[in-house]
Amino acid sequence: VQLQASGGGFVQAGGSLRLSCAASRRTLSNYAMGWFRQAPGKERELVAAINWSGDSTYYADSVKGRFTISRDNAKNTVYLQMNSLKPEDTAVYYCAARDRDYVLRATLYDYWGQGTLVTVSS
Repeated sequence: VQLQASGGGFVQAGGSLRLSCAASRRTLSNYAMGWFRQAPGKERELVAAINWSGDSTYYADSVKGRFTISRDNAKNTVYLQMNSLKPEDTAVYYCAARDRDYVLRATLYDYWGQGTLVTVSS
C-alpha cells in the first residue's frame, strides 16, 4: 500500500483543516488506519484511528471533540477533520495503515504516508 497524505498548511488558532490520506496499489478497506503527529523534539503520537469498517474510532484526549476521523473505502481515502485548532496541534501529521485492528503503538503499523505539515499560529 502506498499512502499519500495531503491537506496540511498554515492556519490561525481556532481555524480548521481537513487532511486526506489516499491509498494506491491496494484497497484500504482491509486496513485499520491511524493519523499520527510528531512535533519537533517529541515522540510520534497517535491522534486518531479508525477500524476497517469505520464503526470504531479512537481519539487522543488532546483532540477529542475537535478532530474527526472518517473513511471512504470506495474512494480509498481516509480523512482527518481538524477544528478549533490550537498552537499545540502544530506538527507533521502522518497517516498509517495496519492490517489488523488499530493500536496506539506506531511501530505496529505496516505502511506510512510521507507526512503533511500543520502549523497553527496563536
